[in-house]
Amino acid sequence: MNIREDNLSGPEIARLLTWHLDQMQRWSPADKVHAMPIERLRASDVTFYSAWVDGELAGCGAIRHLDATRGELKSMRVAPDYLGRGIGRAILHHLIEVARGRGYRQVLLETGKPDAFIPARRLYESEGFSECPAFAGYTTDDYSLCMSRDL
Repeated sequence: MNIREDNLSGPEIARLLTWHLDQMQRWSPADKVHAMPIERLRASDVTFYSAWVDGELAGCGAIRHLDATRGELKSMRVAPDYLGRGIGRAILHHLIEVARGRGYRQVLLETGKPDAFIPARRLYESEGFSECPAFAGYTTDDYSLCMSRDL
């Protein structure tokens, strides 16, 4: 697998991110969907990565700069054909290493509470993330929870 910084210009990325947003909207009300559209992922405070296996897009993830000590994980998504192959864990490890390289002391994320998000929450918990108070304008409720991990 090759994980690399991505400029979000490829059609494969656009398709995966469109599917990602569609899935978020399927499981959460519109006002609880915090997935960033592709235009927002191109902003200077976000660094986006794509994961490739044998020339095919397998997944993606991004890290958003919050402040000198904290980063937020965004757009963690594995392509349907690659689910269950460790792609999400590999992307998560990569993003944590990026965060360490930036000198962050904490990585945070917002994810969903509905059952469809259980696999993601289990992945995060298995990598040391735990539920935390809302941050960066998020609120926690029946659809949303925040998690963090100290580095």
